[in-house]
Amino acid sequence: QVRLVESGGGLEQPGGSLRLSCAASGSFLNDNTMGWYRQAPGKQREPVATTTSGGSTYYADSVKDRFTISRDNAKNTVYLQMNSLKPEDTAAYYCYARARRSYSSGYSDYWGQGTQVTVSS
Repeated sequence: QVRLVESGGGLEQPGGSLRLSCAASGSFLNDNTMGWYRQAPGKQREPVATTTSGGSTYYADSVKDRFTISRDNAKNTVYLQMNSLKPEDTAAYYCYARARRSYSSGYSDYWGQGTQVTVSS
């Protein structure tokens, strides 16, 4: 089992910055993917950014050049630096991990409890 604990959400003005953190704990191998999804009221959950243990990254078009994902493998922690925030970034942000417990087991998806990001003047 993998437990994900997020922190860092809050209220920010348009153009401002926030940094989200997500710490993973439990028993899992290092060959995993971690990242962030978000869900705005009345909308489906969508991927924001992900990163693999090998260093590959993915960004949604809507956040490219504004958000940066990074990870500290030693701490099993992933970060999302969000700059130039816009009101349309307002959503609940969920930490995500795809990991496996052993080389003989399959990958499973795990989710954090979510942290609210509100961008408003």
